[in-house]
Amino acid sequence: MSTSELTPAPAGTARRRERRAFAHLWSASLISTLGDGVLLAALPLMAAAMTSDPRLIAGVVFAGRLPWLVLALFGGVIVDRVDRRRLMIGTQIGQLLLVTLIALVATADLAQIWMIYVFAFGIGCGDILFTGASQAFVPAIVRPEELEKANGRLIAAESVSREFLGPPLGAALFAFAMPTPFWVDAVTFLASMVLITRIRTPEPLPRQVPDGPVPRGMFAEIGEGLRWLAKARLPRALTLIAAAGNFAEAMALSLLVLFARDVLGLGDVGFGVLLAAMAAGGVLGSLVSGWVVARFGAREVAIAVQVISPSAWLAIGVFGRNALVVVGLFTVFSVALAMWNVVSVSVRQRLIPNELLGRVTSAGRMLAYGATPLGALAGGFVAGEFGLVAPWLVGGVLSLLVAVVSFPVLRRWDS
Repeated sequence: MSTSELTPAPAGTARRRERRAFAHLWSASLISTLGDGVLLAALPLMAAAMTSDPRLIAGVVFAGRLPWLVLALFGGVIVDRVDRRRLMIGTQIGQLLLVTLIALVATADLAQIWMIYVFAFGIGCGDILFTGASQAFVPAIVRPEELEKANGRLIAAESVSREFLGPPLGAALFAFAMPTPFWVDAVTFLASMVLITRIRTPEPLPRQVPDGPVPRGMFAEIGEGLRWLAKARLPRALTLIAAAGNFAEAMALSLLVLFARDVLGLGDVGFGVLLAAMAAGGVLGSLVSGWVVARFGAREVAIAVQVISPSAWLAIGVFGRNALVVVGLFTVFSVALAMWNVVSVSVRQRLIPNELLGRVTSAGRMLAYGATPLGALAGGFVAGEFGLVAPWLVGGVLSLLVAVVSFPVLRRWDS
């Protein structure tokens, strides 16, 4: 081994390498989530073109989020076992092939509602691996004192592309021709994959011990992650609060395409514009989250979110009969939600050991995201029985109960 191989890189060189790696990861996230945003509008529009049954429409969200409930724990083990950069690349290849297949089906005018469910489920499986690997990869290229800033930039980019730019683009492309948004999504997966291949900063093996890696069964590794989460008071509390909130929110958001059409009187393109306008608060919240957390503290931000979220949800249920009113109230909600996401992600990255980061994060996401398909399913039945406004009101009441229960826990915040 040469002397140069034993000499660490100069601080300036290492710093440039870190920044370059983060820039590639940020760009890949921006482009990939743009495709996600396109699908965010295109999939429910495709389903709404086939049926007006709220239960079947909610089934699209149910299928897309179901992988988080049934497969997230296994995904976390994979994230901790393999090279995370290569896992991101492989996942993007799989999603590229899947979206190309649905694009071909749509081009041939052979799409059916069950195909949308299968496609949404497959994309959701890929999201488990890509999201877990990318978030676990961040601490390898970002210094601990810069995590809030880096996560804020990543979440802001995702909010801009997935929720602000992607939906109106997807709705416009769908209005032009049904297959077009899926072909565009395929291009975004390809571009994201290329950018990730350009990341050169090496990541330490997460499972390395003095005598080498110790192979164990998958269920034993899952249990290790679950035990850590169960014993860690703050990450456990944040996970349970997020799960309850996601259940309540999914009740209404899974039926937004019907709410926009039948209550607000919007067409296909108007639905995409509505999604984009509703996302504006998420962009703003992500950009200012670092400053707000530094100024007021993570605990205070988390408590404020628990007050703002149910208030906005109930207000939409009571007053939301006009698109501008809905956008204004949802903007308030999404500002708060973006700050919550930055706080909770940074806490996990800071407190969870690197060798457990994939498993513990995936265990938390199984509970938090796994509540979404259940909320969507409940929202479909509530809307079927009581109308499209009812899920907003029921979800708001449930969110308010979550806030009341969470206050004592958040007041004991110790990180």
